[in-house]
Amino acid sequence: MRRPTDLFEAWVAFAALVCFLVVAPAVGWVAGLRVDGTLQRAAHEQRQERYLVPAVVVRPAADRAGSTGRAQPSDGPGAPRQTPQRSLIVASWTGPDGSSHEGTVPAAEEPPHPGERFRVWTDPRGRLVGQPLDPSSASFHAGAAGLAIALGAAALVETVRRLVVRRLMHRRYIRLDRAWAAAGPDWGRAGTGI
Repeated sequence: MRRPTDLFEAWVAFAALVCFLVVAPAVGWVAGLRVDGTLQRAAHEQRQERYLVPAVVVRPAADRAGSTGRAQPSDGPGAPRQTPQRSLIVASWTGPDGSSHEGTVPAAEEPPHPGERFRVWTDPRGRLVGQPLDPSSASFHAGAAGLAIALGAAALVETVRRLVVRRLMHRRYIRLDRAWAAAGPDWGRAGTGI
């Protein structure tokens, strides 16, 4: 015996399977490609707008909060451990436009010595900026985004499938309750009138 809802449930399961195997990966792939294109353009623009310029250590920077981020000798064994931080230095550099700059930057080596040379990333006016996005990092982030979107699409498909099956089961139970109610007064006696 096959109820119409059984056939509908089978078609819903088949459609969900197709969505899992074809649609969700395709959505993730397309989304990953779009994110990769956007990130690659951003990485290219950053490489065009940022410059690696030489800088010179002037002196160690003054402690801002009176702490270097390292454990102090007075810290006991039960004291929370602080993560070591790179020390800050005052450095000077010349921007791509020829302007002179001086500012506080994290030290490249421990301990930094005045006069040591290192390089910093700046914008065209010589202001400090972060390192430009690496193309391989952009591709990795795009792949992660595509995978997350594919998994999200698969989760959405499974949620819809479960809701449809739940609704079908609810309808089956309502029909079963009605059938029991109709057969209830005479159930088991086969019309004997007792």
